[in-house]
Amino acid sequence: MNTQKYPAFAAGHDLEKIVGFLKDWFAQNGPAAKAVVGLSGGKDSTVAAALCVQALGKERVVGVLMPNGVQAEIADAQAAARHLGIAYRTVNIGKPYQEMLQALTNATGDDGQDFAVNLTPALQQNLAPRLRMAVLYAAAQGIAEGGRVINTCNRSEDYVGYSTKYGDSAGDVAPLAAYTVDEVIAIGDALGLPHELVHKTPADGLCGKSDEDNLGFTYAVLDRYIKTGHCDDEAVQSRIEHLHRCNLHKLRPLPMVER
Repeated sequence: MNTQKYPAFAAGHDLEKIVGFLKDWFAQNGPAAKAVVGLSGGKDSTVAAALCVQALGKERVVGVLMPNGVQAEIADAQAAARHLGIAYRTVNIGKPYQEMLQALTNATGDDGQDFAVNLTPALQQNLAPRLRMAVLYAAAQGIAEGGRVINTCNRSEDYVGYSTKYGDSAGDVAPLAAYTVDEVIAIGDALGLPHELVHKTPADGLCGKSDEDNLGFTYAVLDRYIKTGHCDDEAVQSRIEHLHRCNLHKLRPLPMVER
């Protein structure tokens, strides 16, 4: 049962709070650095990029579009970049993605024998986000004055582990991690972002299904549970709690031996 107290939310107030947080964080961790945002065309990356523009100015925000071969959603990512007036670059991960799968298939052990790697659906779905994060850090290192990678995950996704460890769950600063899906949407509306981007059906772009299809419950149900600890469906509540327990390792610091 989720029993923690959830803080009050007001879109305008929290928008200003996040912008102030980003200004302070960059002042301390990269006064001249650019914010590097992986733009997927969904609400989270669009809102995160817009908040960075508010905090730093559009000249200090760079969007990186990373389709895996041909990807229909890339048009939405381009629309987000144009709306925000930020520079963006496209890095297609399709070829390296296929080459990595081939390399895993051809892996051999130190005895020269084949070392079989089972290319499960989960492996294939999580490989793309990890390649994308490698691209974002390469881009951050390669741009003038350096860059800092923006984590675009929200609290709802993080709560049930709906992210890829060392993929989209990575980054240098996470402006949306304290906010549930409905709150991110409200912030996007307060920013005046295009309705079709902010209210777009959430999908991971990996398996062809929506987030809610994969999770087995809606974000509205999840957000209510996070905030109140209540869920009308015992089976759904049990699944939410199970996913939360199983994925806590994604949220906790890397374990180490204490001396």
